[in-house]
Amino acid sequence: MKLAELAELTGAKLERGSPDLEITSTAGLDLAGPEDVSFLANPKYTPQVAATRAGAVYLSEGVAVEREDIAILRAKDAYLAYTRAMRIFFPEPVSRSFVHPSAVIDPTAKVADDVEIHANAVVGANCTIASGVRLMPNVTIYDGVTIGEGTVVHSGVSVRENCEIGRNCIIHNNSTIGSDGFGYAKDEEKHWLKIPQTGRVVLEDDVEIGANSAIDCASVGETRVKRGAKIDNLVQIGHSCTIDEDALICAQTGLAGSSNIGKRVILTGQVGIAGHLKVGDDAVLTAKSATSHDVEPGKVMSGIPAFDNREWLRSTAAFRKLGEMAARLRKLEKKVFGD
Repeated sequence: MKLAELAELTGAKLERGSPDLEITSTAGLDLAGPEDVSFLANPKYTPQVAATRAGAVYLSEGVAVEREDIAILRAKDAYLAYTRAMRIFFPEPVSRSFVHPSAVIDPTAKVADDVEIHANAVVGANCTIASGVRLMPNVTIYDGVTIGEGTVVHSGVSVRENCEIGRNCIIHNNSTIGSDGFGYAKDEEKHWLKIPQTGRVVLEDDVEIGANSAIDCASVGETRVKRGAKIDNLVQIGHSCTIDEDALICAQTGLAGSSNIGKRVILTGQVGIAGHLKVGDDAVLTAKSATSHDVEPGKVMSGIPAFDNREWLRSTAAFRKLGEMAARLRKLEKKVFGD
């Protein structure tokens, strides 16, 4: 692809270099060759530009490099433009429209003609599988499930009864959608009595679920993950939770039942959210944080229990000095009170 065409397709401006330069792929600065396009988003990698063999590099507005023998694609967000370039050179595979002989499909299921269903996949009764869906080997789709157009379900995934999966979703290996919520009542003899989990899970369009994650169905009603939300590997979503649009939930995070996560919220690795809490739009909880109270929109929180990130940073800085402060206090005590 000509460099000028690539610039146009990725929302960048060709600032320097030949518009006819042929670009065939993308690569990092340290791995790129003369026919690759790379990018610089983090200033700490600026020295790599001097040594890179890339034919062209995306730069964000206001970023300068000393080299004059490399083509420059100027973009408002270099990382975003580079991502678009990657999507051009590495497009998603198109459904091959076949059903493997070992797949088991209930006769009551409505399956589009142009789906891709691999070995040992199971589709239960009264399911609806739309156009362009790809079910990889050993996928299990329980009764009454609906899967929208273009969705990819990778090997080992289970989608439990009556769940609804939207269009263009991706569910990675060995995740479970619609497992029973963790609900029990204690009886007169103090034994746990299982509460029937009669609800379902709804994944709206363009949702992505990482590998080995679990999203529990509601005891009544639904657990819902809204359009564009992205959930990483090894995440637990409890029953009756709501994850709003474009939220980002990173690995090993756990949400207790009935949590409500707002739009564009970012929960970084190993965050814990107690039950029945609301995390407001655009809030961020940093790694290993946990909250037992609602979080206001736009807040950045850290720690256990979580509080304002700036205060947390000051507190941790002071914590590192506690040993020194204790030693100084003992010296002062000796001066004032003697031995």
